[in-house]
Amino acid sequence: MSPQLGKTLIFLGLAIVLLGAFLWLGGGRLLGWFGHLPGDIRVERPGVRFYAPIVSMLLVSLLLSAVLWLWRRWGG
Repeated sequence: MSPQLGKTLIFLGLAIVLLGAFLWLGGGRLLGWFGHLPGDIRVERPGVRFYAPIVSMLLVSLLLSAVLWLWRRWGG
C-alpha cells in the first residue's frame, strides 16, 4: 500500500472523529433543519415510522462533490 493511502485514511478518520465530537457536544442543534426540508419523506403512524431524507441527502451529496472537486483542483 502507498503512504498516500495511509495519510488519506488517517485524515478521514480524524474528520469522522471531529464530526462525531461536534454532534455529541451539542452541535447537532445547529443542524436541526437537516431532515426537515421540503421533499424529505416522513410517515409516522402508530407502530410504523418511515423516514427518507431525500432532499437532505441530495444537499449533502452536492456539498461533498463541491468540496472534493475543490480539493482535487487546488489541493490534490
